[in-house]
Amino acid sequence: MFNFFRKKAVDFFSREEKEKITAAIQSAERSTSGEVRVYIESKCTYIDALRRAKEIFYKMNMQHTAQRNAVLVYVALKDRQLAVFGDEGIHQKVGDAFWNQAVKNIISHFNKQDYAEGIANMVISIGDALKMHFPYNAETDVNELPDDIVFGK
Repeated sequence: MFNFFRKKAVDFFSREEKEKITAAIQSAERSTSGEVRVYIESKCTYIDALRRAKEIFYKMNMQHTAQRNAVLVYVALKDRQLAVFGDEGIHQKVGDAFWNQAVKNIISHFNKQDYAEGIANMVISIGDALKMHFPYNAETDVNELPDDIVFGK
């Protein structure tokens, strides 16, 4: 292979930026039973990023949370695409307007090339919505999904 200049998504972020995003996931989940995952890849295999996000959501078995309140933040860096996909439990509570506003907010960070900050802020915003509709219960809540960033191709 002679593709020396192709930067993989995993190499796109510094260690500190990865830690910032992971810390945002953990912070967001601290006060809710909801789950947030972040999936980052270089290129989107579909024209529609939401379709790709939905595919990844189901491949990662995120639909199996007890209250159907998992959310996937999907970013294709090289293609400059992103989408947020929430399971039916949270989607019924916040609706399309919330997801559309979340995407608008992250785009303002992306336009400034501040990707890690944009993703972290989006995760915190999603966590706030989850907290409002699915508050944390110390007696029953467990971390149902990993908090790490998932990097695709």
